[in-house]
Amino acid sequence: MTTIAIVQEPPVFLDRERTIERAAEQVLKAADQGAELVVFPETYIPGYPAWIWRLKPGGDWGLSEQLHARLLDNAVQLESGQLTPLLEVARERQVTIVCGIEARDEDASRATLYSAVLTISPEGRVQNCHRKLMPTNPERMVWGFGDARGLKVVDTPVGRVGALMCWENFMPLARYALYAQGIDLYIAPTYDSGEKWIRSLQHIAREGGCWVLGAGVVLHRQDLPADFPEIERLYPDADEWINQGDSVVISPTGDIVAGPLHQETGLLLADIDIRQVAAARRSLDIVGHYARPDIFTLQVNTRAQRPVEFNE
Repeated sequence: MTTIAIVQEPPVFLDRERTIERAAEQVLKAADQGAELVVFPETYIPGYPAWIWRLKPGGDWGLSEQLHARLLDNAVQLESGQLTPLLEVARERQVTIVCGIEARDEDASRATLYSAVLTISPEGRVQNCHRKLMPTNPERMVWGFGDARGLKVVDTPVGRVGALMCWENFMPLARYALYAQGIDLYIAPTYDSGEKWIRSLQHIAREGGCWVLGAGVVLHRQDLPADFPEIERLYPDADEWINQGDSVVISPTGDIVAGPLHQETGLLLADIDIRQVAAARRSLDIVGHYARPDIFTLQVNTRAQRPVEFNE
């Protein structure tokens, strides 16, 4: 049996350094309770840009620019060493971490943001960085489109781990790309919540014959900083749950074994048995004995496309 933990705690909203410190504290707390895998929600560092769902199209341009500039300043640059506290705690406590971040482009303009999810090894090394393939609705005003460089499953001490974020999980070919790599632990960091979302995750667990860990964003109006601009207009109810969380752990048979954690904060802990993956696929293995490669094929372009190529 393996103990896993999903962190359903708010970030220190729009504060990268303090959120990284909080994340490290949560990893220590989870490790003290035996967790070998610790999962954080979508863009936990420095927080999901929830305001995009409240802005008036064409009417809140100035406010949007102000908030975006703040988000950009607090986004993570992977090559900067900003994540060192989180990498160190992974190494110290020998845990695998899967964490959503706001990633700032380091390849070209350095001004584009991506919703990304990192897999960090117990050696304190970033094993994989997956950028969200398709931002959803107003998210396209914040994030660029990711590519397939990080659309992969990696070996960890707790099993083979892969991740898709939020509505990426509704993309059948993206899911299949992970199934085809022998995924054991399917991580779904998300801003979505509610019964329909949870039912979708249960379907994914049965379809892939894998464990599914849904890590939901939890955010209360009181979690916003005091200097959040126009807070009274965007969030007039001081007691509002901006997002409910609903983190959940689902077995390869589609059964909920922990959660959902609804409108509350804390660690969602569960003991899982990776052997249940092979047992679930005995009757349905959609990339094995239940596949028809003579009829269907999937090609994934894992080569990043750059807008300009320089030849020296």
